[in-house]
Amino acid sequence: MSGHATELVVFTVLFLLVSGMGFVAARWRRPDNIESLNEWGLGGRNFGSWITWFLVGGDLYTAYTFVAVPALVFGAGALGFYALPYTVVIYPMVFLVLTRMWSVSHVHGFVTPADFVRARFGSPTLALVVAITGLVATMPYIALQLVGIEAVLKTMGITGHLPIIIAFAILAAYTYQSGLRAPALIAFVKDTLIYIVILAAVIYIPTQLGGWESIFDAAKAKFDASPSQSDGLTLNASNQLQYITLAFGSALALFLYPHSLTGVLASRNRNVIKRNMSALPAYSFLLGLIALLGFMAIAAGTKPVVGANGRPDGNTIVPVLFDQMFPDWFAGVAYAAIAIGALVPAAIMSIAAANLFTRNIYREYLNKHATDAQEAKVSKITSLVVKVGAVLCILILDPQFSIDLQLIGGVIILQTLPSVALGLYTRWFHRGGLITGWALGLGAGLWMLYLIPNPVSGKAHFGGSAFGLSNLGFDTTMTIYAGFLALAVNLVVAVLATLAFRAMKVADGGDATTRDDYFADEGDPKVKPMDLTGTH
Repeated sequence: MSGHATELVVFTVLFLLVSGMGFVAARWRRPDNIESLNEWGLGGRNFGSWITWFLVGGDLYTAYTFVAVPALVFGAGALGFYALPYTVVIYPMVFLVLTRMWSVSHVHGFVTPADFVRARFGSPTLALVVAITGLVATMPYIALQLVGIEAVLKTMGITGHLPIIIAFAILAAYTYQSGLRAPALIAFVKDTLIYIVILAAVIYIPTQLGGWESIFDAAKAKFDASPSQSDGLTLNASNQLQYITLAFGSALALFLYPHSLTGVLASRNRNVIKRNMSALPAYSFLLGLIALLGFMAIAAGTKPVVGANGRPDGNTIVPVLFDQMFPDWFAGVAYAAIAIGALVPAAIMSIAAANLFTRNIYREYLNKHATDAQEAKVSKITSLVVKVGAVLCILILDPQFSIDLQLIGGVIILQTLPSVALGLYTRWFHRGGLITGWALGLGAGLWMLYLIPNPVSGKAHFGGSAFGLSNLGFDTTMTIYAGFLALAVNLVVAVLATLAFRAMKVADGGDATTRDDYFADEGDPKVKPMDLTGTH
């Protein structure tokens, strides 16, 4: 640790400064009463374009993105760049969907996607399925933010879990006090630091490594010498389909995550969302620069930190590269950017998970007539429990297992697409058909993930998301994203099951509130949010 004293001091000062902002956020745009989910969990639904841009950007582009995307490029090459088309195509796809979701949520007071499903399909069971799916998919995502912080601490020679516990205790305290206002305020600092660090890296580091030509030559030499068919400086016949379906499937999943919708629902109006869907691709440019750090690390001869288990930790590639190439003081700034990049999404994710539990489990099954204050109190406590659970994932489980869980999380959350995204535009699906499709799609996804090995880590199961088509009897080495196939199964089954339920005249759920005119979306709604007590 002695060789990293300057880095540690700079890192600590910036981390504490941002934590202080988290506590001050309780007084920022302070409402008369924060004791409601609209105020604590959605910031009063009153964030403008700039705040929403930083908030949603800070929510989607996490610390794990900062360390994992370059690490994937370092290990696999071109396949790691799937994150670029994925984050480019998503915004046109969700432009209309999210404005409609905001409208119906604004009018009817929905706080979670499961709230919408509950009212749209008149089914508390389907809403419970969506809520539990969101909770399960979000929990490991929060744990992965800890992986990003741990990668920085390992690089500075800090071992043990106490620093992680302290960091998340501070996060828990200011999130409990300030709600969504805390990550919204911190996001300004987080994104500014990350832009400064990445722009400095792509300008300065290549000058120290002989220029971009030398960097790409070094990467090509590494992948040419690799016996693996899944890596390379460019895509090949084996991984092209995986690249396409992984990018498209990940794009479909991104705004199904509860924390993504939380940032959107906190917006002031529909125009804020439209402007942000147009401006957020700027982060994709940044992501492309971040991905190039993987090639820089190859050219620099960067070696990941070896963990206590004797295995190299690939997530430390970027922090070690910064340690090699930057002066100590700027490396400290870079480390702080990564760590702060974990705080913003972790806070939003825990709030989103807490809102799901409060609205769709506590209120639905434990206290149907909960007041606003009771909902806010339960959500605050649940957000603490969620953070404790995330820390336990790191303390008890192998961090690699948390990464595998997040991989599974993407396949899981995709199974809510028919209920949430398609449900915005049609109520044709029978609630029983949606539940059947969800169950079989989820089962198919988990079955495919179980069959995927990882020869590098020695894992026989759950070793990645690249499902070999040979498992389906095809004579090929091509792979496909397991979540994409699982969603296809879900949709086909939902359609067939709906037709079967209609043919058997099985009663569907719902009442007058599920009619399409109840969810009318003509222009920017001017009415106040409705009390949902009557629909629960």
